[in-house]
Amino acid sequence: MAASSLHARINNLWQRRGFAAILLTPISLVFFLLWLGRQCLRRCGVLRTETLPVPVIVVGNLVAGGSGKTPLVLWLFDALRAAGWQPGIIARGYGGSGSRDGLLVDAQTPAAQGGDEPCLLAQHTSQPVSIGRDRVQAARRLLQHLPQCDVLISDDGLQHLRLPRQFEIAVFDTRGAGNGWLLPAGPLREPLRRVQQLDALVCNGCDSDDIASLRGLSLPPQLRMELRMQDAWQLIDPSRHRPLSSFADQQVLAAAGIGDPSRFFAMLAAQGVQCATLPLPDHYAYVDNPFADHTEEIILITEKDAVKCRAGHTMAHDARIWVVPVRAELHAAKQLSLISMLMKKLNSD
Repeated sequence: MAASSLHARINNLWQRRGFAAILLTPISLVFFLLWLGRQCLRRCGVLRTETLPVPVIVVGNLVAGGSGKTPLVLWLFDALRAAGWQPGIIARGYGGSGSRDGLLVDAQTPAAQGGDEPCLLAQHTSQPVSIGRDRVQAARRLLQHLPQCDVLISDDGLQHLRLPRQFEIAVFDTRGAGNGWLLPAGPLREPLRRVQQLDALVCNGCDSDDIASLRGLSLPPQLRMELRMQDAWQLIDPSRHRPLSSFADQQVLAAAGIGDPSRFFAMLAAQGVQCATLPLPDHYAYVDNPFADHTEEIILITEKDAVKCRAGHTMAHDARIWVVPVRAELHAAKQLSLISMLMKKLNSD
């Protein structure tokens, strides 16, 4: 698909300091000057950070594209609830029409309105997720709706300067910081030295030592996260579950509209599922059915894709489509370390 091919070319461009990337560096310089100007305005008090009545944990990234934030947000939500807190979630709502004016997203909200990730978060947490370009307004909207909420998790928002925060986490995956350059010559939203100001660094499927760009920087506490696949469930009938091993002898197509589709495909291969692959752009809208011309017996997709496929009439009734959930796992000692750091910050607020 053309969009998928363009997405792959951009990712490849961002991994090297090649000729095409060099041509874009003048625009990256403008991007840097704009970033620097915003930082100066913030320090001078022109761009104010607002206040909220509850502490905020921001889970974001310094690079463009998905890196595994949503599974970590779900893990944090469950961990905070287990510790006695009443967490709420706010998000940008990328790809959803409701993000412009703000919206409370619940389990029934169409992904075209609420965005794929907020819809997925609302389904898993069984409570509304507040979305909006203005994250402060989104937070206030959620607190009005959930007055018992005593801590907020922001899915993305590291660069949203108006949003107050007590704890910042950045997520990197195996792609690291690419060529280490700012957009559009590279994938960085902010200069890489920003990691030194974070409270924690989570590496999805890798260690910080594996990310060459981070070497030599003074890093915050680092945690390794792994995504583990669960039994698949059928899109047309979510009560039906199958272990991934049961697909090993069938003709399978794997499709993923996430930040790094190749990781999803590699995880399936590690489970013994050999399949044809269909990488799709991150936040792919599924306006058209990408499976119409495929004849495989089984189609495996991510949960993020499922919230949009359900809205497509032909896909919602395609019995071949099975959804593969993933859950974030952190090493037990690291889990305790992160929870301890969080509790210290939240209780001192």
